[in-house]
Amino acid sequence: MLAISKRFSPLLLSHRRLFQTMPHQQQKVYDLQSDTATEPTDAMFDLMKSASRGDDVFAEDTTINQLESYVAQLLGQEAALFCVSGCMTNQLGLRVLLTQPPHSVLCDSRSHVFNYECGGIAYHSQASVSPVIPKNGHHLTLADVASNLITDTLCSPVTKVVSLENTLNGTIMPLDEIKRIRQFTKEKGLALHLDGARLWNASEATGIPLHEYGSQFDTISVCLSKGVGAPIGSMLAGSKENMQRARQLRKLMGGGWRQAGLLAAAAHHCIDTIVPTMSQTHALAKQLAASFESLGMQLTTPCETNMVFVDTARTGITVDDLYQALKQKNILIGPGPGTQTRIVLHYQITQHVIDTMVQVATELVEKRKLDPTPIVINQQQQQSVYPSSLK
Repeated sequence: MLAISKRFSPLLLSHRRLFQTMPHQQQKVYDLQSDTATEPTDAMFDLMKSASRGDDVFAEDTTINQLESYVAQLLGQEAALFCVSGCMTNQLGLRVLLTQPPHSVLCDSRSHVFNYECGGIAYHSQASVSPVIPKNGHHLTLADVASNLITDTLCSPVTKVVSLENTLNGTIMPLDEIKRIRQFTKEKGLALHLDGARLWNASEATGIPLHEYGSQFDTISVCLSKGVGAPIGSMLAGSKENMQRARQLRKLMGGGWRQAGLLAAAAHHCIDTIVPTMSQTHALAKQLAASFESLGMQLTTPCETNMVFVDTARTGITVDDLYQALKQKNILIGPGPGTQTRIVLHYQITQHVIDTMVQVATELVEKRKLDPTPIVINQQQQQSVYPSSLK
């Protein structure tokens, strides 16, 4: 990614310039519920006007074809397909790898493809899912995969695909572990899919080029709407044969879109100008996480990229206390009655926003010290702690 950043340095925009092109500045609301909350800028709309206007159902749009070729090259794959959402690219990627039931997909129990895609694996691929809880609590390992494979060819749905996610809850899966799993799946004749919606964040945080991650997989999905900041879209990459099949399946699922070049133009622009700023976003997230910890809050997940998972219980305040106070400052986090929440940063969140959040949290904690009445949270309330984890 460093090479990409230097190559496109004339195009790079600072946080300030990107932010200044946002509409409705006087009433700006800073939404930290997800990095899907970024708003398209005037610069993006200007680029849309110059996009080609061909029919992508028949792969006739120049701007989309250029984006697909570009992303495929970044990911070390032969071809790519531009789609409307990460849910679609994940489901297409898995579907092209799953051919004949009975079969199953092994994945992390926390993964998006298992929890937040409407049971799509069962619906689209007639496959069951084997959700695995990582023994190390952080990421799946080769040992986790090997010990949970289904191999019974008489009574069970045999594992045919292993699906990984990077990042997962903002944490980075080590490339060395991915390579070990890749070697194992090759030896076992299994396919390997990656939900890399936020792989951009992993690459920027580690300095490992995207293609070193992407080349390990048979199919890989990367989101353009999340940290990348595009208005809409996701990419699926893989072999030419698999992408041709995915194009047909996209049409089958009603996902063939016509003159979508304007969306591809905005996405290409965001890859070149916003992705290189992710390290700044990561730094702000870590600053916020450290500040919360200094106030006595607990991080429930390591802050490795742009997400902060926090439990406020030790300070005596609830998520709703924090939500209501921040809302008065035009800052949104996920509401909830419990003490745990997820906060997600993106390129339109500035240092001022972080400083304000820390100030508000500090005032709440200090005020709570004057009223030591313990908070009471029932189990049902605490289970709905991440209201924006669907995004």
